[in-house]
Amino acid sequence: MTLNFFKKLVLGIAGLTAFGIGATITTMPHMFYASYGITLGSEASLLSELRAPGAGLAALGVIMLLGIARQRFAAVAILASLTVFLSFPAGRLVSLILDGMPSKGILMALVFECVIAALCLIAFVPKRCVQPNKTQSV
Repeated sequence: MTLNFFKKLVLGIAGLTAFGIGATITTMPHMFYASYGITLGSEASLLSELRAPGAGLAALGVIMLLGIARQRFAAVAILASLTVFLSFPAGRLVSLILDGMPSKGILMALVFECVIAALCLIAFVPKRCVQPNKTQSV
């Protein structure tokens, strides 16, 4: 699969974002969550539950970036970008409905994730051309 410039750009934005956020959650969860107004304690179990998906997000970001450099990773990179950037906003919207209004920082994250999701959809979801049925004479 060959990627054009726009698709590579979108994968780059998605990959760097996923890797950066994931790596920060994994290595500096207190700082990351403080930026959203969330204070974490020193409970090892909670920190483990935050660092583990952070590492997964960072790994998915690496896969997205590999899709730019290696054609054989392009399909998996596209799937990873769509999965991450459609599921994160979906989860936030479920939380908004079930839990109420989060902090402004989390709302800004939702907007940012929706922008990347829109870019991923534009870049990677095939356009279906609807052509009228041509009736055949028999």
